[in-house]
Amino acid sequence: MDTTETKDVERGDHVAGLNFIKGEALRVSGLARWSRGMILASGARGPGFKSRTSPVPFADGERCRIWVENCRRADLEAKTADQLNKHYRLCAKHFDPAMVCKTSPYRTVLKDTAIPTIFDLTSHLKNPHTRHRKRIKELTEEDLKKIKERRLASSIEQLNSKKDAAAEDSTSTNDDEPQLSTEERAFREYLRSLFEVLVMLGKQSIPFVAEKTSEVERMSNNFQALLDYRMNAGDEALKKRFEATAVNTEYCSATQQSQLLDICENTVREEILMEVRESRFFSLVTGDLVEFASEKHLPLFLRFVNTQNTLREEFVDFLLFDGDETALVERLEAQLTDRWGLSMEDCRGQAHKATGTTTTKMKAVAVLLMEKYPLALHMSCSHMALNIHLANNLPFPNVQVVMETLRRIGAFLRTPLTQDELETAISTHYQKNEEKGSALKQACSPGWAEQHSVFDVLLDMLPPLLLCMDNIRENADGKFAEATTADAYAIAETLADFEVIVTVVILKNVLVFTRAFGRNLQGETLDVFFAANSLTAVLHSLNEVNDNIDVYHEFWYEEAVNVANVMEIPVTIPRLFLRKQRAADVGEIQAEAYFKEYVTVPVIHGVMQEVEDMFSESNLKALKCLSLVPAVMGQMKFNTTEENYADVYRNDLPSPDTLAAELHCWRIKWKHRGKEVRLPTTIHETLQLPDVKFFPNVNSFLKVLSTLPVLKLEENKSETASEQLQAYLDGTPTKLWNKSLAMLNINTHVKHDLDVMVDKYCRLYPEDDPDPEAEEEVMK
Repeated sequence: MDTTETKDVERGDHVAGLNFIKGEALRVSGLARWSRGMILASGARGPGFKSRTSPVPFADGERCRIWVENCRRADLEAKTADQLNKHYRLCAKHFDPAMVCKTSPYRTVLKDTAIPTIFDLTSHLKNPHTRHRKRIKELTEEDLKKIKERRLASSIEQLNSKKDAAAEDSTSTNDDEPQLSTEERAFREYLRSLFEVLVMLGKQSIPFVAEKTSEVERMSNNFQALLDYRMNAGDEALKKRFEATAVNTEYCSATQQSQLLDICENTVREEILMEVRESRFFSLVTGDLVEFASEKHLPLFLRFVNTQNTLREEFVDFLLFDGDETALVERLEAQLTDRWGLSMEDCRGQAHKATGTTTTKMKAVAVLLMEKYPLALHMSCSHMALNIHLANNLPFPNVQVVMETLRRIGAFLRTPLTQDELETAISTHYQKNEEKGSALKQACSPGWAEQHSVFDVLLDMLPPLLLCMDNIRENADGKFAEATTADAYAIAETLADFEVIVTVVILKNVLVFTRAFGRNLQGETLDVFFAANSLTAVLHSLNEVNDNIDVYHEFWYEEAVNVANVMEIPVTIPRLFLRKQRAADVGEIQAEAYFKEYVTVPVIHGVMQEVEDMFSESNLKALKCLSLVPAVMGQMKFNTTEENYADVYRNDLPSPDTLAAELHCWRIKWKHRGKEVRLPTTIHETLQLPDVKFFPNVNSFLKVLSTLPVLKLEENKSETASEQLQAYLDGTPTKLWNKSLAMLNINTHVKHDLDVMVDKYCRLYPEDDPDPEAEEEVMK
């Protein structure tokens, strides 16, 4: 082969009797590119054809001149190189074979020095069928003029036909739509303005009613004020609506405001539910109780994988928390199935972030749901550290007092003033051990009360924390408000109770065995997989403590006494227990024996039971299926046995009979991958692979596993729905909380279609009575 530099060649077809080299056309890089035989773009045929690919530039004027002369196209002599490049192509057969090199069955290259020299103008005469069709004719100026006129007439005709077709489509579409009167259109524009204001209130977390002190100021609210502002800014729809109303008439009564809010809330919720229905499988997550209008409500979240294979957890509603466990389960089922069109048969997990006395009720709800729907596995929630979850679920008054105090301390220390006071108290208490003091200050960063090691930090913090509360309640500098000093006094009284100190010490020492386990559960996929396989070791450690409880309690009790001595708190038995003991005329009991029987033993037994319930055999099987993630497979040397645990979700798979073979192929695919191929480390990353669709069972398996509430939300760079709910509650005064505005505020990322809202309102509340009776008070 000649060493002259060569360039790529595009594939092409043979035309005009000039054979291509194995059906390929030539392409030269830069300005020296040639390709395919030629034909006029308008359809006039010459010794070539119309290209199927985009035009490529000619090499230079000399090549263009040679080609035009040799093919005897007088009509093209006046054309420039750019015009020839735009409208014509050149066939490979026009070049000497020595100028063409073959590098592969799909690639031919042309030397830079090649010029077209071969032109057969007689081959078409051998074929009688193409003799007249492909006859070469020299076009005169008159012929060219006629061709241009025909082109112009054809273009105009096509354009007119397209316009007529569009007009017909528009007419047919308009015929299907209901014709609105002028009054109806004005009413819809008015409603659109109202909805726009409501959505803005929700997105910006603006309360519906402003906090006012005088009764006169209460006559208006933020909603009415914004309507005034819009009218002053030129909103004609609102102006026309209210220009004839009486001076003292409200723009919207409380009843109408309630209707508008319901429509907004339901429209946003329906957008979320449509995605949940498309994904089919979901998990149910609940949060702490929220109180609206003196009624307690349970926040509901749904976790699912959307059509983009991204894990989502969305807030959907507040459920009235009323009645016993059975009534609550029935209400929950009715909400999910009857109102939302979901099936509890597709629920694959449940997690309840409850606190206080609510935990017992929610545990019963979880048991009832699992009895009806065995695949709705009860698990811990990824939003809460496992140790905090376990402590919250212990139904002992002393433990609940500690957990409530912990929440109050976390809320109390959120302000810079109180945080500074705590750091000062830490420096004072640990002035002889500055290293520990600095470490404790760092550990007390915001959010410390929600960490896995919270009880370790709390125990070290008890002495300086009590000192901090005492200083604040004394308020020598007068920089703290009365409410703050009152809170400090209440917290100090709780911390000065020896039973609280003993409980903190016992919780710290018992839950140290589950701390690493819980941290792994909230870690990466590989950590979760190994946590599922380490549960046996965790339970073994707890059992060993239980079997030697006397020895462990002795050490723990001594630790509690030492802390109490540092805090100058007397070692006492709870007063209520002593009163009952005297009434029963029972002999005195020693403090160490009392705390062993009523604190240590119940806590260790309760934690063991909670761990066993939370991580049942079904739960562990589900978590062990995380070995489907390629990085976990690699860590296990591709010696995994997911099929042993697949029975849990067998009915969720599209082809369960082929699961074993598909899993084998899945392992082989990753085991024999190229060295440059990286193993995906998470479910989300695996689901984003383009070829995962060729493994339908694996794909479905991973989507179901991803919804389990114990797994952390992957690829989540913004606040979670539960965090956004908490932000709304923290940023809005309690008496101004509004369920519908909370829904809008938490779901600002969800599409807010004002036209859909208007349509729903017109359908549900036709304008039979445009001025409904106003109520005295705006809806809270």
